Amino acid sequence: MCGVIVVRCLAKQQTVRRRRRFEISHNGGVATTSAANREEYVNRGRRLEYFTIGYNSLEGVTSIVAGLIAGSVSLVGFGLDSLIEVTSGATLLWRLRHDLDISRREQVERIALRMVGACFVALALYILYESSAMLIRHVPPERSIAGIVIAAISVIVMPLLARAKRRVASQLGSEAMHADSKQADFCSYLSAILLGGLLLNALFGWWWMDPAAGLVMVPIIGKEGISGLRAEVCCDRCELP
Repeated sequence: MCGVIVVRCLAKQQTVRRRRRFEISHNGGVATTSAANREEYVNRGRRLEYFTIGYNSLEGVTSIVAGLIAGSVSLVGFGLDSLIEVTSGATLLWRLRHDLDISRREQVERIALRMVGACFVALALYILYESSAMLIRHVPPERSIAGIVIAAISVIVMPLLARAKRRVASQLGSEAMHADSKQADFCSYLSAILLGGLLLNALFGWWWMDPAAGLVMVPIIGKEGISGLRAEVCCDRCELP
């Protein structure tokens, strides 16, 4: 009986060793493939960030001008958010330039997250103040067709951009790029909220929906800002080759 137990134990040990050898061999192949294609993904990430900077610069300036003309707090806030996206894109370009320096990846990503987080907190405080003041003073914004068009375009563009950034982030193992893709998702949510508020104001004259939409943005923006200030970086991803 003891001999049978010993034989079974030896058989289990051999099975475990074979599994470990297979896993090591499999993971080694993935690492080699990732290293070989890393430069390609870095270049792809740079192109996405250049597009982010160009698109959000145009969107931000247009939204702020249209918001000031119409007196729309949520539209101005959306434009400021677009300029924050520009800052984030520039920060990610800096991050990608240091991609080959493994020892600095985590440090660079922490700095990037904190910079963007501080901007988001400032934006949340601004929207909170302006939206509250508009509701208290009962100041209705003008209808803004330009704002509706801008928000509608962003509802389509930003989810596609976020998806493309997530793919690159997964291949590079970059937490900063993952955070940047979340910001693009976040921008699409803001676009939908903004579009709803502007349409209700234009169609039914519900002016209070504009500052209300701004107040809805505040906790979302604030949460992202606090996460950025904490610089919540996954070290495992940063250390990937």
